[in-house]
Amino acid sequence: MATKLPYMLSTGLVPKIFEKIQNARRPERFTQDFLETKLGHGGGSARPIITLLKRMSFLGSDGVPTSLYDQFRNTTTQGFAVAEGMKNAYSELFDRNEYVYEMSRDKLTAQVVEITGSVKNERSVKAIVGTFWALKDLADFESEAPERPTLEPEPEAAAPAQIPITTGGTLPITTDNVELRVGYTINLNLPETNDPEVFNAIFKALRDNLLKN
Repeated sequence: MATKLPYMLSTGLVPKIFEKIQNARRPERFTQDFLETKLGHGGGSARPIITLLKRMSFLGSDGVPTSLYDQFRNTTTQGFAVAEGMKNAYSELFDRNEYVYEMSRDKLTAQVVEITGSVKNERSVKAIVGTFWALKDLADFESEAPERPTLEPEPEAAAPAQIPITTGGTLPITTDNVELRVGYTINLNLPETNDPEVFNAIFKALRDNLLKN
């Protein structure tokens, strides 16, 4: 029966490659070339790490690093990221026992044998358990999920300044030899600007067109 649980035969490479990931620049795509050129692990024994990272949801199916990959590269959230990655990659184990990471090696092996249908001494079973164990040493299952940054609400645009201007004058209205004088107030809505020339132009126009007797 083919196993669905990911593994690396060279389990000793797990902590070494993960350490390199943390110190290297984030690639646009995590490829075999990146693994060999930037991380220094070009042998065939290292290549299964790409499949493992995809199963952990550290990489998308196209090899593009995910937010979980980025959280691993952050020293404050690296343990959380590995723990979440293990839950993704070994979901069958965690579905059976959410505290599978606390099991002894023998009990973990028994779980793997049951899921895979393999035998205890089979190489793949030992590799699965060894890979899980190597990742467990990097994980922190007690850490809480990092808080997502809250977006500050954008400040509301300030309402245009409203300045009441009282002219102090009157408008004469003459009808049937009776003169009435009516006082008036002008409310001026000023635009938002730091350019004094704008205000000068507004008040000049106001003075020339409205405030002359």
